[in-house]
Amino acid sequence: MPWVSETPPTSAAEAASSPCTSIVVLQDAAQDAVAYLEGVDDRPVAPTAEAIAGLEALRGALPEAPTDPRAVLEMLDRFGSPATVAKNSGRYFGYVNGGCLPAAMAAAWLVSTWDQNASFRVQSPVAATLEETALEWVRELLCLPAGTGGAVVTGATMANFSALAAARHAMYARAGWDVENDGLFGAPEIAVVVGEEAHPSMLKALGLLGMGRNRVVRVPVDRQGRMRADALPHLDERTILCLQAGNVNTGAFDPAAAICPAAREAGAWIHVDGAFGLWAAASARYRHLTRGFELADSWATDGHKWPNVGYDCGLALVRDAADLRASMSIDAPYLVLAEQREPAHYTPEFSRRARGVELWAALRSVGRSGMAQIVERTCSHARRFADGLRAAGYEILNDVVINQVLVSFGSGEKTLRTIERIQQDGTCWCGSTVWQGHTAMRISVSSWATTEDDVERSLAAMLRAAQD
Repeated sequence: MPWVSETPPTSAAEAASSPCTSIVVLQDAAQDAVAYLEGVDDRPVAPTAEAIAGLEALRGALPEAPTDPRAVLEMLDRFGSPATVAKNSGRYFGYVNGGCLPAAMAAAWLVSTWDQNASFRVQSPVAATLEETALEWVRELLCLPAGTGGAVVTGATMANFSALAAARHAMYARAGWDVENDGLFGAPEIAVVVGEEAHPSMLKALGLLGMGRNRVVRVPVDRQGRMRADALPHLDERTILCLQAGNVNTGAFDPAAAICPAAREAGAWIHVDGAFGLWAAASARYRHLTRGFELADSWATDGHKWPNVGYDCGLALVRDAADLRASMSIDAPYLVLAEQREPAHYTPEFSRRARGVELWAALRSVGRSGMAQIVERTCSHARRFADGLRAAGYEILNDVVINQVLVSFGSGEKTLRTIERIQQDGTCWCGSTVWQGHTAMRISVSSWATTEDDVERSLAAMLRAAQD
């Protein structure tokens, strides 16, 4: 085995960096990981107070001398594993967080072992090839136009940032302004139109781009959080219109089919924040909800939500890849550039993890039918939660169109108390929200691992907590 040194390490520092040590530590890590997964169904979803207190053992001053890597791993597993949130259990329903598919989890190990810098093809041909392939698979699954370009980033915030950077470039290029080189000082004004319930990650992206979180025109929404097509302001070629595919509370979709044709005719750039909702297009049963969004100019979504890739994975997609490249490209005399697509020309990062490999592994493992099944199964689970809670006399506040459920257990105080009891019980985990003036518990069913038994156990725990 070429990694194993023929000469034993002579110091603690050498031992810590020995290739032979790397193999042994990986073997130990595999055993720890297997034990963690085997026990994840038998522990509370949220860590106990005792486990959180145990994290203090990981604090302290940086040691002067090296520590044996196996001892480091042992500390991580002993004190770190109990203090995790058990999202792989299938009973975590908070924050629209997916699980991690087995192929993606294993690919993440391999990616770390490969230690690839996925910025340029010369640094990692495998990373560049698999990222490009996975992006095309995503485009097909989301039913987006042929030729759409994209980037694999860290999450929906950076996906929104990247796609809106492309929009900013295109808007200013039309006006004869080089925003990448000349900045925003003295630039022509551009209007940004968002729904009243736009997700804060998109507003954060606008702030990072210098376009302002508050300098937006807000469009009223209906009782499900959908942008009202009849309330749109004037749109023109200096307007970026931001739509939403999957309201973070209700799962509702802005009426793209009613909005996009007129917006395109007006010359506006249409951007879609679809962190999880866009993946409804992968299912023939739910694809109608995404009708009209294919007319947009850019889209932002997550791989670590419904596709269950694991953290971190976001996707920025732009109809004209040249706009994304113009806003993100980088060059230097020392760079060796291929004629093929270079990842660093499409992403905010320069040096970057080969997260596209994990996306490729996840999609390859489930295929078209498997991705559709994840969407359909989790939506079915959400309906079961809604039906069970409604039958017990509790109010479901939203139309359950996909995987999101909002439930009120009575007054705001009682709802919050019930959520606290549910979290303390540990069978499952749900969070609170305030939506259109109502305090509610939000159930987000996003994990491939959630089973009917998980749903029934969790529903029973919710009803116990509400009745206590």
